[in-house]
Amino acid sequence: MRILSVFGTRPEAIKMAPLVQTLAADPDIEARVAVTAQHREMLDQVLDIFGIKPDYDLNLMKHGQNLADITSGALNGMLEIIKAAQPDLLLVHGDTTTTFAGALAAFYAKIPCGHVEAGLRTYNKYAPFPEEMNRQLTACLADYHFAPTATAKANLLAQNIPAEKIVITGNTVIDALLATVAKCGSLAGLALDDVDWQRPVILLTCHRRENWGQPMTEIFNAIRQIVLDFPEVQVIFPVHKNPLVQEKARAILGNLKNVFLIEPVDYAAMATLMNRSYLVLTDSGGLQEEAPALGKPVLVLREVTERPEAIAAGTARLAGISQGSVYAATKKLLTDKADYAKMAQAINPYGDGHASERILAAIKAWQKGEPPENWQP
Repeated sequence: MRILSVFGTRPEAIKMAPLVQTLAADPDIEARVAVTAQHREMLDQVLDIFGIKPDYDLNLMKHGQNLADITSGALNGMLEIIKAAQPDLLLVHGDTTTTFAGALAAFYAKIPCGHVEAGLRTYNKYAPFPEEMNRQLTACLADYHFAPTATAKANLLAQNIPAEKIVITGNTVIDALLATVAKCGSLAGLALDDVDWQRPVILLTCHRRENWGQPMTEIFNAIRQIVLDFPEVQVIFPVHKNPLVQEKARAILGNLKNVFLIEPVDYAAMATLMNRSYLVLTDSGGLQEEAPALGKPVLVLREVTERPEAIAAGTARLAGISQGSVYAATKKLLTDKADYAKMAQAINPYGDGHASERILAAIKAWQKGEPPENWQP
């Protein structure tokens, strides 16, 4: 069976890497990889870490391009790749522009499409933007749906996706994380020599499009106040390369000795930073799933999340985007040890490190006309 895995961003690459490796190790599968490279440098870092060499590379990243440019470039490019690769199944991941364009290309070429990490929803078309509509539209196009959780499966059923085409697998991000942390990645060369790891370290990431502008100002001001009020706390912030994020981060947080504004880090370093931190503040989707696997509470710098399982399980908490709410949520976990322990010890609902194996087993089951087995945490 010839399977073509398609991805284009760093988060997709991280989550697809263990699946690509699982497919490649199976003698019954001819595994191929196509990347759109809608993120170039950050994508290449992950490919290097996991030793993945794409068979096809569209190299789409260009300065100043908009969503329509990326979508049309990925769609046309993927149609050419499908023509050359002739896959029996095309796999896309998550909710990026590459995801939607890849699924649409498979539909146009009448090739079956499987959607990894299917079923996440906020039901707000502009939050996150454009991811919410990317994943909803991909669900309409895909033939097989690999839902990370029971909640994700319920969302797909509500969208009238046939139950027999959905399987709960857990999330491949946990597969990738546990394998990476086991290698004990180095933090050398990251300008973190002055960090005292005996003191509390907050790992911060903030870059989402909907947080640009005033929300980001509020979030950074909250972090500034936390550091001033709790001088023992240190903040490590790998700052996204987007100039809007860079300028605001340096203006608000740049003159604080306990805040370490560093360049974006590769996946291995991020896994190590998570593992060594006390608390994670993020507007990222993936970190909401990853950090709890390492026993780290997560404060989500958004007003809604498409990962309600983490909120329900108690591994993550919505901190909002106002200065007051972010400050209060962070202060609570810094001062209330019982509350911190409750979050740190909660069971991660997103996986056990074997999602990739379940996805492969489901593909083979469907190929034989048999129902796949669902995972239960």
